[in-house]
Amino acid sequence: MADFKNDSRIVLTLDAGGTNMVFCAMKGGEFITSPLTLPAHSDTLDLCLGTMVTGFRNIIDRLGEKPAAISFAFPGPADYPNGIIGGYLPNFPSFRDGVALGPFLAKTFGVPVFINNDGDLFAYGEAIGGILPEVNAKLEAAGSSKRYRNLLGYTFGTGFGIGIVVNGELNRGDNSCVETFCLPHKDNRDMIVEDGIAIRAVKRLYGEFSGDRDHGLEPKDIFDIAEGSRAGDADAAKKAFAEIGAAAGDAMVTAATLVDGLIVIGGGVTASHKYFMPSLLEALRGRIHTLTGEETGRIQSKVYDLDDPAEFAAFAKGDSRKIKVYGFDDEVVYDPQKRIGIAISKLGASRAISVGAYTFALNQLDR
Repeated sequence: MADFKNDSRIVLTLDAGGTNMVFCAMKGGEFITSPLTLPAHSDTLDLCLGTMVTGFRNIIDRLGEKPAAISFAFPGPADYPNGIIGGYLPNFPSFRDGVALGPFLAKTFGVPVFINNDGDLFAYGEAIGGILPEVNAKLEAAGSSKRYRNLLGYTFGTGFGIGIVVNGELNRGDNSCVETFCLPHKDNRDMIVEDGIAIRAVKRLYGEFSGDRDHGLEPKDIFDIAEGSRAGDADAAKKAFAEIGAAAGDAMVTAATLVDGLIVIGGGVTASHKYFMPSLLEALRGRIHTLTGEETGRIQSKVYDLDDPAEFAAFAKGDSRKIKVYGFDDEVVYDPQKRIGIAISKLGASRAISVGAYTFALNQLDR
């Protein structure tokens, strides 16, 4: 794997939003140009592709040299290995019939182009330069022999995204379709879970609980109401965030069981984590019964809140003990406690996605 912090190659990056596109360049895992923001024109293909060409060309002109690659995230379904974007894309309606975006940019600029799902690159960035190395370093400092190699990354924002890293490798799936938004909501099996977690859910739930469905507030406003720094129904605000936490935790359970690694959350809604984490953790730690009446955890590992110092200390300590090798005097260290942890991203979703995009490009170039 490339040492992204000490690599001299330059990679162009793009934060592709349906309203605006933000262009930049990275070297050694750091941005080396100021960002350039241009309107996306996402509903008109010619204008949208023209924006991309203009944006990348502007960054190259600033650099004064040809980059090694272009690498960025795109929201929604695609054939990412071949750089073809298409399908259900609410924020990019002009791409729905399929656009060979990667080949177009590669031919235009004469460099390799790598496109991935934003949730995938968020998780990859956190695995390379975020929560995964941070937790492992803290475990080492605490004298623990436990190390983690697997990670689930979730983004709470305009959507509910997911990325999976297993043994340091990004899992893109066989169809570039590792998704979580379309799972059923725990309270309404006919509704996708994203409708109960994303920004629109926070606004809808506050309207329902406060009785003011035409409030016109954004999640930041609702958070301020919960904090008491803005007028409004504080109880309704807190309840709205608690509801999205419960829905998210329920949706995370199966993936957390199958991947068996750490969990990190990023995205715009995470600023309100003090209000949604308790219900999210309650769902992850939930119990379920077998037909014989036995009770078991929905996740077979103990779940720790890694942002809580006391819980992290218990997470690092585990349940280490010595046991004898049968028939011999030898002893081995045994820790029977299966455990995973969850944390809020310290990098932030945008930074983690950029680190993921940069490192992904370097690794592909080295193959």
